[in-house]
Amino acid sequence: MTDAESPADAAKVGEPTKRDFIFILTGAMAIGGAAAVAWSFVDQMNPSSDALALGSPITVDLSKIEPGQQIVLLWRKNPMFVVHRTPANLAELKNPSALALVRDPNSDSTQQPPYAKNWSRSIKPEYLVLIGVCTHLGCIPGYRPGLGEVGAGWPGGWFCPCHGSKYDLAGRVFKGVPAPLNLPVPPYSFASETALVIGANPPGETFQMSDIGTL
Repeated sequence: MTDAESPADAAKVGEPTKRDFIFILTGAMAIGGAAAVAWSFVDQMNPSSDALALGSPITVDLSKIEPGQQIVLLWRKNPMFVVHRTPANLAELKNPSALALVRDPNSDSTQQPPYAKNWSRSIKPEYLVLIGVCTHLGCIPGYRPGLGEVGAGWPGGWFCPCHGSKYDLAGRVFKGVPAPLNLPVPPYSFASETALVIGANPPGETFQMSDIGTL
């Protein structure tokens, strides 16, 4: 994946590595006229083009995602980030010094379904699902999971090279950056222990993409 970074940005945060994505199919698009971004899409268990166009739910095989790895796929014309968080990642989400960095630590803004309004912003703590679009101007943030990777005190998360917005590994936005809100969590559920379904709520839940304030 190649984020729209200047040489100075790249020098500060480092080049993306192979841990970022499973390389299956590469595409590119411009987001909001602000940046040209190339990323890798994951094989989504071969959904039809008609299903993708209609925004039908897609199923992702989580068994192929290693701990610490992010995959990116396209659903409803939006990049979806799916991350397999490590125990160390999860511990950092509860670190008081890391929580002090974020604007909405309790996810009070309606940027996620009710079933993901918790400390991990997820159904299963180890698996995070986000709409990968910066809530400032719609750029695609780069995955920077390493401690200190974006300066001293960096707890791991996403860095948007366009205007410097930052998010932790729960997608919670930092204080003092242009982005106003956390990265959204789409409707999703699990068909089995290793089958993630993006676009379908758990039984009894009715959350929709239209419930997210920025979309």
